[in-house]
Amino acid sequence: MPESTVRIGLVLPDVMGTYGDGGNALILRQRLRMRGIDAEIVEITLSDPVPESLDVYTLGGAEDSAQRLATRHLARYPGLQKAAGRGAPVLAICAAIQVLGHWYETSAGERVEGVSLLDVTTSPQAERSIGEVITRPLLDGLTQPLTGFENHRGGTSLGADAKPLGRVTHGVGNGVGDGLEGVVQGSVISTYMHGPALARNPELADLLLARALGVDALEPLELEEVDRLRRERLAVGR
Repeated sequence: MPESTVRIGLVLPDVMGTYGDGGNALILRQRLRMRGIDAEIVEITLSDPVPESLDVYTLGGAEDSAQRLATRHLARYPGLQKAAGRGAPVLAICAAIQVLGHWYETSAGERVEGVSLLDVTTSPQAERSIGEVITRPLLDGLTQPLTGFENHRGGTSLGADAKPLGRVTHGVGNGVGDGLEGVVQGSVISTYMHGPALARNPELADLLLARALGVDALEPLELEEVDRLRRERLAVGR
């Protein structure tokens, strides 16, 4: 494990933080500190270039106009793409999936070019997907059900280079009728789960941290309040 401080990039919280997804960075920092590992959050706003040197990155959800701002900024300052290229873990939530894809279509029918970090495209669904979503993970290293709150109209189709994060057991997921949720490609893990997602899914949080630290796995933290939250949220799918 590194002796220096782990730096967590919170990317564009000023425009990609509609649903409290900035909490994912807080959870990563806290889980590191509880293990005695120094950690800091580096906020990257529209006033900042995106550094490629951080250890792990998080991006959140946004509305159409904010997505366009974020897309232009990431295209102008491709530090995130370069970091992912060297294997730095990235967690992308909801609209961030669309921004990181090849293109996404707004509710007004405008097609916006993404940054092509993910082999996906997104078009509006006929109806908005709102509610609890539970999935069975398909990513190596995850064994427990994933839980979150989805709130999106985008329907995301996966290309050949993209793999799903999970298979839906409750809720909608990616919204194209294939029963899949989220996207995994290279070091990027993407999901439509809000919550923030890592508050509900400590195994996913620790997978991201293990990758950032360059270790195979981390010993779980015993936190009864997190276990209670998971039991409560997973119960909606029964």
